[in-house]
Amino acid sequence: MAGSDLVNQSGSYGQQGASASSNAPPARYAAATWTDSSDNLWLFGGQSAPTEASDTYYSDLWKFSNGQWTWVAGPNTTNHPGVYGTLGVSASGNIPGGRSNAVTWTDNSGNFWLFGGLGLDADGNSEDLNDLWRFSDGQWTWMDGPQTAFGGVPGIYGSKGVAAAGNLPGGRSDAVAWTDGSGDFWLFGGLGWDSAGAWGDLNDLWKYNNGQWTWVSGANVVQQDGVYGELGVRNPTNVPGARIDAAAWTDVSGSLWLFGGSYNQPMGTIHLLNDLWWFNNGQWTWMGGTDQPDQAGVYGTKGVASSTNIPGARSGAAFWTDNSGNFWLFSGGSSWQNDLWEYSNGQWIWVDGSQANSPGTYGTLGTASPTNIPGSRFSASTWTDHSGNLWLFGGNGNDSTGISQGSFGYLNDLWKYQP
Repeated sequence: MAGSDLVNQSGSYGQQGASASSNAPPARYAAATWTDSSDNLWLFGGQSAPTEASDTYYSDLWKFSNGQWTWVAGPNTTNHPGVYGTLGVSASGNIPGGRSNAVTWTDNSGNFWLFGGLGLDADGNSEDLNDLWRFSDGQWTWMDGPQTAFGGVPGIYGSKGVAAAGNLPGGRSDAVAWTDGSGDFWLFGGLGWDSAGAWGDLNDLWKYNNGQWTWVSGANVVQQDGVYGELGVRNPTNVPGARIDAAAWTDVSGSLWLFGGSYNQPMGTIHLLNDLWWFNNGQWTWMGGTDQPDQAGVYGTKGVASSTNIPGARSGAAFWTDNSGNFWLFSGGSSWQNDLWEYSNGQWIWVDGSQANSPGTYGTLGTASPTNIPGSRFSASTWTDHSGNLWLFGGNGNDSTGISQGSFGYLNDLWKYQP
């Protein structure tokens, strides 16, 4: 739909507030996204690394509407600290600091919310953040959390199950989030700071509503193993293990689902997961996949559902929920497949893509084709519009030129998938 079929493109900002066919965000991964009531797609921040020694954080805000990108707000240069203003007060000069791997949601009034991520605080320190922002009526409002995060900000958990004004998840990145049927926001895991000021992988589950946080499930310390129990059986002691970069969906009843991700052993060994979890009525249920790490996928026959099918272990996959409540999963960091999966009626279906590391097949800009498919990638940004179409932007992965050192990098391609 837009962007380049080559990696590491600088993009084009054009004039702020003016759409143009030549506009395009620079290549990046792990940007924040939301869809407004008019089906416009919004993109904030993200990260790239033009040199091995220097990360680059974006704090620009973009809108995609009527086939064109508009640079809406924020700087067209990188690595800007946050401008917080006054807590709870919107202002045209407010802007979150450049960051990646934040979590986002849209409330029932159509306001966009942003929490945490890896990026820059008010002093320009690069850290896992736990600031909370709202974007409404064209302006940002700093809603909660500290302006500065040097050295890391531990979580304030309070009592499990009890909302309190002083509660606050610790600074973190690479978490996952949901919005339930009541419009409440849920946050799980990520890489960050626990209640004791230790840094690592988390498995805490939080709910945010009516301006307060509640610690709901999981541990208040890092590096916890999962308690799986019996497959398909809900139990109050069940809980997913600590992880980052998982996939998350909300089903038609407002229940929460979690798939895969990765965790880092204290010795520094990274393991990938393919377990599927369901959170309903305050309890976790292990619903599919294995309780062992680094498992290969079972693909079965393309287009055919089976109880034995399961995507392979991965992190940083793209994920959506369509209008029928089916879950979709694309690619991610594993063996670098660009496989597309659908989860429907309790079974996985391998829908499209390859079981191997693959370049993109772009076809003609703006023209759908059964042979088109994005290249393998992780930490892409996604949206679902009100027609149920799935949208994918950027990430870190393969362009159209093949599988080589030069064809792998940061992307700014925009794709639409019609289920």
